Amino acid sequence: MAEDNSSQPLEDDVVQEVLRTGKDLREYSKQVEKELKEVENKSIQDYIKESQNIVSLHNQITACDDILERMESMLMGFQSDLGSISSEIVYLQKKSVSMSQQLHNRQAIRGQLSQFIDDISISKGLINAILDSPVTEKEFLTNLNLLNHKINFVKEHGFKEVKACQDVKDDLEKLKIKAVSKIRSYLMEQISKFRKPMANYQIPQNALLKYKFFFEFALANERAVAQEVYAEYTDTMSKIYFSYFKDYSSRLMKLQYEESAGKDDLIGHEEVGQRGLFHKASLKNKSTVFTIGNRGDVLTTQLEAPIIIPHSAQKSEAKYPFEALFRSEQFALVDNACREYLFICEFFMVQGKEAQKLFNQIMGKTLTLLAKNLETFVQNCYDTIALFLCLHLIMHYQLLCHKRAVPALDDYWEKMQSVIWPRFNYIFRLNIASVKDCDPTKFNKEMKPHYITRRYAEFSAAIVGISENFPSELVTKLCAELLEEVEFFILRMAAIFPQRKEQLIFHINNYDMILSVLMEHTRDSSREAEHFREQLSQWSTEYVEEILSPHFGGMIQFVKEGEAIVEKGQSDQLKKQESKSLALVQSFSSGWKRSLEVINQEVLSSFPSLLTGSTLLQLAFTQLVQYYHRFHKLLTPTAKAQLTNIHHIMVEIKKYKTSY
Repeated sequence: MAEDNSSQPLEDDVVQEVLRTGKDLREYSKQVEKELKEVENKSIQDYIKESQNIVSLHNQITACDDILERMESMLMGFQSDLGSISSEIVYLQKKSVSMSQQLHNRQAIRGQLSQFIDDISISKGLINAILDSPVTEKEFLTNLNLLNHKINFVKEHGFKEVKACQDVKDDLEKLKIKAVSKIRSYLMEQISKFRKPMANYQIPQNALLKYKFFFEFALANERAVAQEVYAEYTDTMSKIYFSYFKDYSSRLMKLQYEESAGKDDLIGHEEVGQRGLFHKASLKNKSTVFTIGNRGDVLTTQLEAPIIIPHSAQKSEAKYPFEALFRSEQFALVDNACREYLFICEFFMVQGKEAQKLFNQIMGKTLTLLAKNLETFVQNCYDTIALFLCLHLIMHYQLLCHKRAVPALDDYWEKMQSVIWPRFNYIFRLNIASVKDCDPTKFNKEMKPHYITRRYAEFSAAIVGISENFPSELVTKLCAELLEEVEFFILRMAAIFPQRKEQLIFHINNYDMILSVLMEHTRDSSREAEHFREQLSQWSTEYVEEILSPHFGGMIQFVKEGEAIVEKGQSDQLKKQESKSLALVQSFSSGWKRSLEVINQEVLSSFPSLLTGSTLLQLAFTQLVQYYHRFHKLLTPTAKAQLTNIHHIMVEIKKYKTSY
């Protein structure tokens, strides 16, 4: 299409020229052919002239073809080489990955193999240390740990039939025998030190703990030797503890008070002459039976105090109640038993039932001895406070053992309690029965606190005070029964007085004394204190009414009757009793001062306790003022005008109050 487009203008021009001039086309064709012929001839001449150049060009083209052919051949070879290089690169990459994995594997094997060689090989230093070094040197202990590791390693790999293990097995066996022999000699030597007279066995125990790995090594590699050490230690310490506590307990009992409570030392037993339990001459060699005194210190300041040294106490001629000796003995046991239990757990590597079994083998005979000693004392004991203090000492020491993480004595503590509780219950009930069976007619007819009541107050305060840390249902029940019998006794004693006022004075004196003793030794909120406080309030109220009645009975009766009438809505009837009220007003006005003085003297003479008398006197005057106010409200205006001014009465009452 391009050629057609380019030639079209020429043809158009030629055609237009022909058409314009009118030439003959055949002529024109011949002319064109002639021109073409001439051009062809000229072209041939030009080719002839340039023939040498054309030949030269042909030769050059031919040469170029050869060169290009060789280039093609070279390029084909290069392409083939490139393909080969690519394959080699892929091969090298694969080989590099393989070599890297092999290197990693070899390094891993090298580490394991190196560790294996270290674990299985026996160095000259190890041999020399086991054979020549004393067992107490650090070098021996360090190499003993290393030897133990190698023995375990060879034993573990021996099951896998590792040939290298067979090569060193005999040498390790010889070293093990030598090490066990030296360890046995050392341990037996240390155990033998326990038997030396006056030896402080804590020193060899600490030495054993320092080298506790010796027993572990023997137990793992030569059980017979470990069992021999175990048996030797158990037998030695069992004898040492038994001998020590047998001697110590025997010497302690010589320090007990020469006189002890007997079957007649009961709350309700009658005092005979100077035989009384509170007779001061006997207290030097006898503990108080009913009063706690400073005996309770064994549960507080003396609980963890140093134990009693018998020979020192004998030099000073000191004597002690049984509970003080019991405390010293049991605290010595706690210290020794706790230390021993913790030692055997650490040195012999035992826990739980195994530790308990070993502990029983060592301390069993000693514990049995102490339990029998207690049984011997309890069989003939009538000192309830001593038994109760011992019970609470047991509870405190059991708790102390638990704080030290030593449960090994739990069965022992239970055994000791089971020995004391029945006897305690028996003696307590003897005291209850003694109060129940006593005859009030045998005693002096006095309104002051009775000595049986005082005994009860001191005894009850002691029991309640001791019980505060470890309450017991049995003790609570026994105390309630004793309280009931004591109240019945006070009622029976009060009945021997003919007048109600005397009976009330006897009640108040006894209840007030009991309450004051309880308040001194127990908590204010104790059940017993609350009970006696309530009872004392009731007796005091009745007593106040009783002492007011002879002097102001008419006014009190008028108040009660008048208030009853008012409550019924019959206030008009009070006006009808104006003459009666006027008589009462005149009687009160004429004698109230003298009555106050008489009441004051009567109250103070009836009660040994000045505080109790003063309290009752003020209670009586307070009650009188209240009655006076109520009386004033019931009077007619005429009667009120004649009534003494309350201010004068209050001023007079204050005079008595300031005296106390």
